Amino acid sequence: MTSILKVDTIQDTDGNNIINENSNTITIGASGDTTNIIGTLQNDGAAVGGNLKPAFSAYRASTQTISDATWTKVQFDTEVLDSDGTYDNSTNYRFTPASTGYYLINANVSLMTSAGANLMLDNYIQIYENGAEAAVSQNYGNSSSKDSWGQHNLSCIIHSDNASDYYEIFAYADISSGSVEVAGNATKQFSSFNAFKLIL
Repeated sequence: MTSILKVDTIQDTDGNNIINENSNTITIGASGDTTNIIGTLQNDGAAVGGNLKPAFSAYRASTQTISDATWTKVQFDTEVLDSDGTYDNSTNYRFTPASTGYYLINANVSLMTSAGANLMLDNYIQIYENGAEAAVSQNYGNSSSKDSWGQHNLSCIIHSDNASDYYEIFAYADISSGSVEVAGNATKQFSSFNAFKLIL
C-alpha cells in the first residue's frame, strides 16, 4: 500500500516553519536554525561538496646553482603537503596529478647572482606541461641596471585532460658573469611550487 502526504508547509511545535514549498522552491529551516544532514547530500545524483585534491606544496631548502643563460628545472626538494603522493621531490621534481580537471598552479622563484656585484639581465621562469611551455613570468634587464636579483611569482589555471599530464618549473637567467642561484632556505620559503585541483 502506498501513502501520499500532500502539504506545502511543515511546522515545529512552536509554529515555526521547518519545511516550506513555494513556487517550486523548497526552504528547509529558518534563520538561526542549525540543520543537520545525516547521509549524503546530492545534486541531481552527484554528491555535493568535495575537496581540493590532489594538492601539494614544496620549496627549495637550500640554494640551487644553475648555469648562466640556460633553461634549468628548479628542484623543489622539500614537501609541506602532498595529499595524494602526486609530487616527486627527489627525482623528477614534477607534479603528476593523475586526475583530470582544472588546477591552480603557483610558482614563486627568487633568482640571484652568485656574487652581488654581478648584474642580473633578462630572467624568466616557466610552468612546463608535459615538457612544453605553458605559462611564463619574465623580467628584462640591461647592463646599466644594478639588480642582482630576479623575483618571480607566477599563477595560472591549467586544464589537465590526461591522467599522465605532468607539470614542472624551469628558470632562466642571463647575468653579466658567474653563475645563477635559485634562492633556498630550510626555514623560509624563498622559492616554492604548489598546486591544487579546483572544484567547479
